Amino acid sequence: MDRRQHEEEVQVDEAAAAAAAATTGQRRYSKLEEALEIKSLRRIISAYLNYPDAAEEDIVRYERSFRKLPPSHKALLSHLPLKYKTLRRCVSVNTYFIMSMLQAFDPPLDMSQDIDIDDHEDLQNVSESHQAEGSKCSVEKNVFSEQPLPIGGSDAYVSEPINSGEENNMTDESLEATTKEEEIHMEVSHASHVEKFVSSEMQKRSCNGNINDVKVVTDPAACCSNPDASIRATHLAHTWMDPSVQLNVPLVDVDKVRCIIRNIVRDWAAEGQKERDECYKPILEELNCLFPHRSQKSPPYCLVPGAGLGRLALEISCLGFVSQGNEFSYYMMICSSFILNYTQVAGEWTIYPWIHSNCNSLSDSDQLRSVSFPDIHPSSAGITEGFSMCAGDFVEVYNDESQEGYWDAVVTCFFLDTAHNIVEYIETISKLLKTGGVWINLGPLLYHFADSYGPEDEMSIELSLEDVKKIAFHFGFVMEKEKVIETTYTANPRSMMQNRYCTAFWTMRKSQ
Repeated sequence: MDRRQHEEEVQVDEAAAAAAAATTGQRRYSKLEEALEIKSLRRIISAYLNYPDAAEEDIVRYERSFRKLPPSHKALLSHLPLKYKTLRRCVSVNTYFIMSMLQAFDPPLDMSQDIDIDDHEDLQNVSESHQAEGSKCSVEKNVFSEQPLPIGGSDAYVSEPINSGEENNMTDESLEATTKEEEIHMEVSHASHVEKFVSSEMQKRSCNGNINDVKVVTDPAACCSNPDASIRATHLAHTWMDPSVQLNVPLVDVDKVRCIIRNIVRDWAAEGQKERDECYKPILEELNCLFPHRSQKSPPYCLVPGAGLGRLALEISCLGFVSQGNEFSYYMMICSSFILNYTQVAGEWTIYPWIHSNCNSLSDSDQLRSVSFPDIHPSSAGITEGFSMCAGDFVEVYNDESQEGYWDAVVTCFFLDTAHNIVEYIETISKLLKTGGVWINLGPLLYHFADSYGPEDEMSIELSLEDVKKIAFHFGFVMEKEKVIETTYTANPRSMMQNRYCTAFWTMRKSQ
């Protein structure tokens, strides 16, 4: 699977569904808008909850194919039944991580309420009204940029766009909906399956151990940090297992969950260090060189659109910047919130990212090997100061007067080609930067909507690298540094299949 397909699986549904967020603080959600967001969140949560059943179907298919072999061939492959058993254990470990993540997720809306969406409602008018009023980002808490991020709870993750310190009246929710044509049915059998898993895991937990010693490897059981956390997790588990919340979603949605698991490796596991060195290190070195005289009293401000699971934005904050990551995908946001806010409480997690890969590995053990994360803890000294994450569509979130000319640097990594209209992205970046501010970019131009089979009127502006640079020059940028960097994207380092990308790396300065 190439990187464009990989990213499309994570983001296209959200973009095609409803990119518009709620607008100003004076504007309230309509019943339709709230229902659409609840429906979208239920689908995304259900994709995570459907993971164990979808994985089991794969394993059953492997076993069915094995049974069809002639006896002589079965004798040659006598190790495969044990491999399938091991695969189930790996799925169990991954499922435990997913369940723990969902238990920590605090949705912005009441997910248990009934929703009734009139199929004849004009959803397009709703979207257009959002755009006309200037929609903003999804926010749960306002974390002002000069305050340390309170790592350790859901309050720490989502913030409003950093501004000059004036009180912000942005609303607390974002709109993300699925298309009317998609039929989503309830799957009670899956609800009971996952509820049984969570109940058994809760019984295995012990609250008497040292939480910092927890490491999930072969047994998904672990210690909870304290009785209150256990009670809260149990309560949330019952919420997610409610049949009114769970949906039977297409397998393509479950594939997005698998992509998230691989993204964990890229951003947080030791096995992803090579990719981070190829992609993040040049950016960090460039920032360090361009801003040599940083101070705590007056730190430079850096924005990271398309921040994914947050590692790059976090590393930039470690350099002494006020760093804000921006992300649109709910799949990403739920996971990054858990990693940034809870993993240092839960200890060292282990997942199996490659067990669903179709690519050939050098050996079975390569496919089944686990990875642990994070390789650094977000609570380490110096990391949390001035760091925040802001949810919502990049253009909609930062298309505000308070953001114009506010940022010293904008960093885009594997982000530009996620645009329907890349010209709009570049124009927005130009508006955000101060005169003399820098734009650092790294990534290919594999436009996500180039091969999209969405609505006929779905926009996809696909420019060559030369055209992209011309547009940037038009909006006042001057090229200071340019080169090509080869890298992979969420690749299994021991696979026989390796996709490598020639990415454009540049530093541009806004001259006017």
